[in-house]
Amino acid sequence: MPLKVAAFYQFAALPDFRALREPLRALCARLSLKGSVLLAHEGINGTLAGQADAIDALVEELQRGVLFGGRLDHLELKFSWAAVMPFERLKVRLKKEIVTLGDAAADPIRHVGIYVEPTQWNTLIAAPDTLVIDTRNSFEVAMGTFEGALDPGIKRFGQFKEFAAQTLDPVKHRKIAMFCTGGIRCEKASALLLARGFAEVYHLKGGILKYLEEMPAAESRWRGECFVFDARVALGHALCERPMERPSHE
Repeated sequence: MPLKVAAFYQFAALPDFRALREPLRALCARLSLKGSVLLAHEGINGTLAGQADAIDALVEELQRGVLFGGRLDHLELKFSWAAVMPFERLKVRLKKEIVTLGDAAADPIRHVGIYVEPTQWNTLIAAPDTLVIDTRNSFEVAMGTFEGALDPGIKRFGQFKEFAAQTLDPVKHRKIAMFCTGGIRCEKASALLLARGFAEVYHLKGGILKYLEEMPAAESRWRGECFVFDARVALGHALCERPMERPSHE
């Protein structure tokens, strides 16, 4: 039976994130889930896999259970399937940030750019006055990206702030649309650009994975495969697995 994979995140104030670690780990272990979850003062970010009913039980607890007390009611969720367990073990870790950028001015809890639904994305990025930016690293970009997207040439997301400072201009680049795998990196990048004076900043809601899930291949502006951080390596349209060997450095 295929295993259900849940990728989720939400920027939310969690001042008690350290105390949440063990109860969350115990819940996931009880449900026989494997994967990784990050907790920080700014929210939660994770990908877990297991039996469908176990994943559903986890999501119910995250969104409506007593553990988080309703603070994850806007959890960004994406579901896919795996033929075999894509993770070796369960990890619940504490971090300074749920996605590391290293700039305190980038605060998605306070302000973010404009969310764009997958059904509206093609129109936005086709506009001649839109600068489309892939916020992922160059290895991911090489596997697949949207037509006409700018590759920042970064090895890790923390370098995006230097790319923005050196390459982007609030006066010259008045309309920016960004994307990433699941939405978390481009959401934080949008907060950074707003803090630096950019006025019109958009980001793909749910990221590439949501786009591939909802957009028919015949209408898609996506080219290539979407790298994912588990044993499946890459996904295509309809979030179908694309069998390939994982590079040796991963």
